[in-house]
Order: sequence, then C-alpha cells, then structure tokens
Amino acid sequence: MSAKISYADVEVGTELPAQTFPVTRATLVQYAGASGDFNPIHWNEKFAVEVGLPDVIAHGMFTMAEAIRVVTDWTGDPAAVVEYGVRFTKPVVVPNDGKGAEIEVSGKVAAMLDDNRVRVDLIAMSAGQKVLGMSRAVVQLV
Repeated sequence: MSAKISYADVEVGTELPAQTFPVTRATLVQYAGASGDFNPIHWNEKFAVEVGLPDVIAHGMFTMAEAIRVVTDWTGDPAAVVEYGVRFTKPVVVPNDGKGAEIEVSGKVAAMLDDNRVRVDLIAMSAGQKVLGMSRAVVQLV
C-alpha cells in the first residue's frame, strides 16, 4: 500500500477531515484485553477514585491510537506514518452512563518536508480539554 494523497496536492494549512471517536467502558475492556493493560484505573471506578482520579480513564495509548486514525484515514495507508509522538496532557474520563466519552481529533499539515513528507499536527480534545499535546506525525506521501 502507499498513501493516496499526493505531496503536490497539499500545502501548509491543509486540513485533514476531523473525526470524533466514542469511548465507552466496553471499549476500554476490549482494549485492555487486546493490549494486556489491565490496570484497574481503566475499568474499576472505585479504584480509580481511590487513587485520585475523577473516574475511570482511557488508556493513554488507546487515546494516541484513536488520534492517529485521522492521519491514516486521510492517507489511506497506515504505513505512510513514519514518525508519531504525543505528550499526554489530560486523561480521557469515561463515565459509566451509557454514553461514555468522545475524543474529537482534528489535524492539519504544519510543514512540508523533504522526500514527499509532511508534518501533520493533531489536536485531540475530550470534554472541552486538550488530551494530547505536541501530537505530531511525519507522513510519507506520493
């Protein structure tokens, strides 16, 4: 596979389609099983509150993975992402109310690089708070 976006068709400021990702307690249990991360802060409300959290929180790596989907969906090829990094700034709090939480992600091309690569900066928000900082990906375009 290769990216379906051409380097010649983007410029600094090109916006990627924003997406919203739902997160429920069931999502967190599924992710825990897939990742092997069974830390009770991600599924046990009583434990999460006892350690000072407002409620159960989403796994940081889960939040990071959801955010990069904006880039992989835009390029059409997950392998087009050659670098990706974030700082975790706030947790995604997931209440047990039948609705859960949402992670809203937007992105734009922030820099044109050599070899048909671009840097994409992402903004990930949940409940009105930025949950990832310095969220950046280097993407190989055609």
